[in-house]
Amino acid sequence: MIETVRSYLEVLGRIIKCGALGNGNVVKLITSQIWFINAAAIGEALVLGKKAGVELPVLWGAMKDSAADNFVVRHDVPSIFAGDYDPSFTLDLCCKDLGLIASLSDKTQTETPMTRQAQERFEAARTRFGGDQAELLVCKLIEDASGADLRVEGD
Repeated sequence: MIETVRSYLEVLGRIIKCGALGNGNVVKLITSQIWFINAAAIGEALVLGKKAGVELPVLWGAMKDSAADNFVVRHDVPSIFAGDYDPSFTLDLCCKDLGLIASLSDKTQTETPMTRQAQERFEAARTRFGGDQAELLVCKLIEDASGADLRVEGD
């Protein structure tokens, strides 16, 4: 079946066959799960580093050249530094996906304490900033609570 629409799907990106019907949804939720946990952790790490006296560009460079490196570090940190918090994905969408992940973990009887903590943080960001606002405002919660500003001049 996929062969009939492959050329259209390839325009959108890489096709990953995930197996049985529904597995693609699970894979999408799990990749989002890791993304959201990372986003919240990155906010904490950047604020902690800044408040400890590390220049943010130095810290970000070290993150990219260490075990901390991942797509979220490379893709999302510049929008935190710019103060736009990546408006391409909303807090409503993050919270929706985190709710689906919680349902999946309940259904499969899987403990997901880090995901539950991320869900609480994203819900708090949605309450504070509005559901139609940028996903990485989860980091702004940490900035505001800590009295830190993660803006960096330049590109």
